[in-house]
Amino acid sequence: MSQKTPNGLTYPESNDHTRIWEHMQTLAQNVDPQLNMPQRAIFTASGTWTKPSNAKWVRVQVVGAGGGGGGTPTSAAGQAAVAGGGGGGGYAESIIAASSLGSTVSVSVGIGGAGAAAGANAGTAGGSSGFGGTVAASGGGGGGAGTSTTGNQSAAGGAAGTGLAGDLQIAGGDGGNGIVVSGIPTAQAYGGTGFMGNQRRGPSGTTVSGSGTSASGGFRFGGGGGGALAGTDAASAQAGGQGGDGLVIVTTYF
Repeated sequence: MSQKTPNGLTYPESNDHTRIWEHMQTLAQNVDPQLNMPQRAIFTASGTWTKPSNAKWVRVQVVGAGGGGGGTPTSAAGQAAVAGGGGGGGYAESIIAASSLGSTVSVSVGIGGAGAAAGANAGTAGGSSGFGGTVAASGGGGGGAGTSTTGNQSAAGGAAGTGLAGDLQIAGGDGGNGIVVSGIPTAQAYGGTGFMGNQRRGPSGTTVSGSGTSASGGFRFGGGGGGALAGTDAASAQAGGQGGDGLVIVTTYF
């Protein structure tokens, strides 16, 4: 007779008369699969994960998509507008026994929220990402619309995405608020951070006295898009930045 350890290694009992080399062969055959390098599958678009043979443990990391930034309307000289930045996507992670998973698992990867169309429009929320129903994270919210004014204005940044399911759940960063004080832009609305996507500025190269500039798109993976800005010169309507897409990483250990 022989016995097995909790992790599946076979060993002989004291009354087992099998030859020593056969025991060594069995031990080698049991240990060999565990010496394989981990396998990593990176999903940047939705698809299907197939469980490798001899899989023992699976680490799943999920990032929701970033929200889109808000847009700004046409403004006259002396007016200004700043829209809100999109929120960063949430993050979730679990380590799962491979034996508890089916031979295939559906993987969904959130698409970054659309930046607002040029005008006083809000950005769109980013999509959620998930690994079956086991690990999931939501996308960030869209940034609020800017308003042209010679006075004061505040456009709310998008709310951060969150973890929805998993052993570890981490929220993304809120999108920055777009603020105008006495007709002067005072806060450029940054796109919120995702766990794997850094903060994104609003428009690049725009000054307080400049004309309008569309916002920067969010960084992959899960960063929020920036909010549009119109300086104190006359400006046409400007669009918000697209949110960064989500991500799912599945690492298999043997």
